[in-house]
Amino acid sequence: SVISLEDAYEALRVFEILGIEEKTHSSTATCEKVLENLGSSSPLKDLFYALKVNKILKCNVNGEGFEDIASRLKANVHDASILLDIYYSIGGLVLMKDQDSNVDVLLADVDGVFQSIKALSQSDGRWRYSSDNPESSTYAAGLALEALAGVISLASSEIDQSKVNIVKNDIVKLFDGIEKYDDETFYFDEKFVGGNEQRGFLSTTSSVVRGVTAFAAVTSGKINLPEDKILGLAKFFLGVGIPGDAKDFFNQVESLAFLESNRISIPLILSLPETVYSLTKKGQLKVKVNTVLGSAVPPLTVKVVRAFSTGAKDSAIIDSKELQYDQESGFHFLDAFPKNVDVETYVFVFEIVLHDCGSENVYATGGQIHVPIFVTGIIEVGNAEISVLNSNIGSAETQKKLDLAGNDVVSLSANHLQKLKLSFQLTTPHGHVFKPHQAFIKLRHETKVEHVFVVGNTGKKFEIILDFLGLVEKLFYLSGRYDIELTVGDATMENSFLQLLGHVELDLPEAPEKAAHPPPPPVDPYSRYGPKAEITHIFRAPEKRPDQKLSLAFLGLILLPFIGFLVGLLRLGVNLKNFPGSTVPATFAILFHVGIGAVLLLYVLFWLKLDLFTTLKTVGLLGAFLMFVGHRILSHIALTSAKLKSA
Repeated sequence: SVISLEDAYEALRVFEILGIEEKTHSSTATCEKVLENLGSSSPLKDLFYALKVNKILKCNVNGEGFEDIASRLKANVHDASILLDIYYSIGGLVLMKDQDSNVDVLLADVDGVFQSIKALSQSDGRWRYSSDNPESSTYAAGLALEALAGVISLASSEIDQSKVNIVKNDIVKLFDGIEKYDDETFYFDEKFVGGNEQRGFLSTTSSVVRGVTAFAAVTSGKINLPEDKILGLAKFFLGVGIPGDAKDFFNQVESLAFLESNRISIPLILSLPETVYSLTKKGQLKVKVNTVLGSAVPPLTVKVVRAFSTGAKDSAIIDSKELQYDQESGFHFLDAFPKNVDVETYVFVFEIVLHDCGSENVYATGGQIHVPIFVTGIIEVGNAEISVLNSNIGSAETQKKLDLAGNDVVSLSANHLQKLKLSFQLTTPHGHVFKPHQAFIKLRHETKVEHVFVVGNTGKKFEIILDFLGLVEKLFYLSGRYDIELTVGDATMENSFLQLLGHVELDLPEAPEKAAHPPPPPVDPYSRYGPKAEITHIFRAPEKRPDQKLSLAFLGLILLPFIGFLVGLLRLGVNLKNFPGSTVPATFAILFHVGIGAVLLLYVLFWLKLDLFTTLKTVGLLGAFLMFVGHRILSHIALTSAKLKSA
């Protein structure tokens, strides 16, 4: 597919960083596009990315053309007043310097160019895009720092160190405004609102990282940035996952590559393959230390400074213990957990100790790193019993032991004057009382109405007493069978359970008139997609009809006038003397009588089978036909009669 050189460069750069060196069939087409854009009339942005792509693909570019390009770019550097134009021009010159050493790309007035870029800076470390735009931008700060780094590398003489130090102070101010998450992750937010293009956290942070690391790479001395912020930026890029947008993915990968080899502080990332350890399986605590892209790290030791329970922070289970190192796997590991470690959540405080003192100025370890560790195990459930108590004296009318490890269920009965009591104990593998995150009992009526009650903790055991007299309104006065379910669950409890204990037959009083009604049963949301209930139509029973003989008698009465009509015709005598003799009038006369017969036949069909609308449409057509032929035959008869009278 046809893509821009910017997109092509981003894809090629990602391949280069990740070590994917395979050249695809699209490299030839991309090189053709590079040669096409390395012309004097190409926009600065296209020229800039053409040089970037050429640096990776090493297309067969004619060296003579570089001289014209260099002259144009140097002219743009001195004449441009917009930061983006300066950025593309200086970036293009730096790329040409790396690709062809014979081309003169050095800047004559370095101090002037440096000052023209520095003039766009603000007091908070951010930059403006141009002198005409008062709005400041964090993203523009990254571009400006990268451009200044290019100016220093293109200088024919050394830059005044005082100007470099001023820019370093600007970088420190820029990092003073960095944003922070609760997990010590740092990022930059774009506060520039006057532009048409909105920048996200990822692209803004990537721009700053690119600019700061580029500036640090070409200047002497160190930029005094806190290593926790450098480490926090690495955590930000590692923690965003794999972005769905290709440009965001490029920004993420390239920023990690810059952090991997920067001259400020190379972040070391401490990671654990898992943070959940089972006392049942007796797993090992493993820790690995890498750079952001997984490169080898200098000799170091990982220590557990302290480990404590979240419920007892003052009591440490581990105090200053060095982890052993397995050179084959690259993991630092703890042989076994201390014997006093129980099912609970702990916080392990790790510290990376570099063996070489000189490495402390190169790498950022992050000081003490707090990692939550979840220790899981089998929780023993014991002394479980359920009973029905009498309200007046509190004595147990019915008491039964529960085997929560099995599938036995109990059957109880009670009325509104009694209470239901449930109690049990939870203990850890070391015999300590265990307090789960969830412990509740559910009563489910046979009409599917459910009621949930939290089981409280009373010292060493869990206990709940349900007073049915006080619960009749909540239970909607519904007597009948209630299933009893117990739920106990926790993130560190390997045998969390939801178990049916049995049922209780409740005899509650009748509901008063103003009592609340139980809610309707829940509707399964998937039922709307199932088969619908069959619709049965009940038609009205036919009315009683008269006897068949009576109907036939009425039919005979109806036919009597027709019979009388026929008898009259016979008595009067029928003749066809006035029937037209010529062909055309005779035809119209025949059609007229046929049309009248068709209308009579239509009446019969309407009575037998046709509906009203069909009959009306047919009558309309026959009426128009009869009007036409009737008019013709009547006109003929009138004309004939007039001729006879005149004769």
